Amino acid sequence: MMQFALVFDDEQIVATLWRQLSWSHFKVLIPIKDELKLNFYTQMCRMEGWSVKTLQKKIDSMLFERTAISKKPDELIKQELKELKDNDRLTPDLVFKDPYFLDFVGLINTYSEKSLEDAILHEIEQFILELGNGFTFVERQKRMIIDGEDFKLDLLFYHRKLKRLVAIDLKLGKFGI
Repeated sequence: MMQFALVFDDEQIVATLWRQLSWSHFKVLIPIKDELKLNFYTQMCRMEGWSVKTLQKKIDSMLFERTAISKKPDELIKQELKELKDNDRLTPDLVFKDPYFLDFVGLINTYSEKSLEDAILHEIEQFILELGNGFTFVERQKRMIIDGEDFKLDLLFYHRKLKRLVAIDLKLGKFGI
């Protein structure tokens, strides 16, 4: 209890979070020493309704460090996390990660883009969970015509909270246009 009081010292914040997170969530969050990381995981857990198991998995996979927001100056991170807390508004920097862990598809050594795509679609539920809440699968091999030339986009998603399409073009080697 002492650790809890030291980590979550603002009574107003605790009162709000207590309605949305369980004691088990708080036990997973308490060991996080970095204030920005703690705030990130607390707000994302609250907003996306993560289970305790999901929260622990996100921390173990270093989600905060893989998001674009972690590369920003501390003051900008604080500002975006405050916006998330106050208005439940996600920004692209809170959503997109680098790198994405695709080890769950089970492919070993050499494989083609087609087998990667097939494996992703086979494990689409895990893939969408790795992307984060709010993503919906739209289409596979979406035909697009750009400047009169035909292209096929590997995977197309829509993010409901960002209200944007997210295009994923799979490449194993160097990306070129």
